[in-house]
Amino acid sequence: MLVYGKNVLKEIINDNIKVSKAFIYKNFEEKDLINKLNCKISYLEKYELDKMIDGLHQGIILQIDDYKYYDIDELSDKIIMLDHIEDPHNLGAIIRTCEAAGIDSIIIPKDRGVLVNGTVMKTSAGTLSKIKIACETNLVNSINYLKKKGYWVIGTDMEGTDYKEIDYSGKIVVVIGNEGKGISKLVKENCDFIASIPMNGKVNSLNASVAAGIIIFEIVRKG
Repeated sequence: MLVYGKNVLKEIINDNIKVSKAFIYKNFEEKDLINKLNCKISYLEKYELDKMIDGLHQGIILQIDDYKYYDIDELSDKIIMLDHIEDPHNLGAIIRTCEAAGIDSIIIPKDRGVLVNGTVMKTSAGTLSKIKIACETNLVNSINYLKKKGYWVIGTDMEGTDYKEIDYSGKIVVVIGNEGKGISKLVKENCDFIASIPMNGKVNSLNASVAAGIIIFEIVRKG
C-alpha cells in the first residue's frame, strides 16, 4: 500500500518496516531521512506526487506491504470493536487514542468499512505498529465467539446505561458504531450491555472517534 508524510517516514524507519519503493519530491530537504531508506527512490515533481495521493504527502510517498492483520485469538482482554467505521481519519484517531490509553486490540469488519490504508497510518501518528488489529468477516459471529471465551460485550448507543455506571473489569469488548447509523441492530441485540454518553447540550451525538475516546479512557480508569 502507499503511505505518506514525514511522520510516517520516521515511523517506518524506527520500526524497520520494509519499503519497496519511495517517491520523493525532487527538492525534498531532509536528506538525512531519505538516506536511511534502503530501497529504489524516484524523485518527482510535486504535481506528480499530488496525482498519486489524495492527502498531504509532504513530499514523501512510500510503497510498503499491506498491513498484516492479527488473528482474533491474538487480541488482549480489552478490545475495541468498530462497527463499520467509514472514515479513515476516525479509524486513525481511534488507533492513536487506544495506544495513548494502553489498549492494544481492535476489531474491524472486512466489508462496508475502512481498512488500514495510508490515511489511517498517517492519522494514527506513529502508533499503528503498537496496536493489534483483527479484520473479521462477521462481527456478530466474532461477538459470539468472544462471549464463549469469557468476554462481556458492551455496545454504545444514545439510549442505554450511563457509561460511567458500566463495569469494565475483566475481559470486555466495547463496540463503537458507524458515524451515521451507530451500531447495527444485530450487533446491538448481541451485546450484554449498552453504554450511553449523556448529552447536555443541543448536539445529540458525537463524532465516532470522540465517543470512542471517552469510553476508552473510562475503560482504563475502571478496568
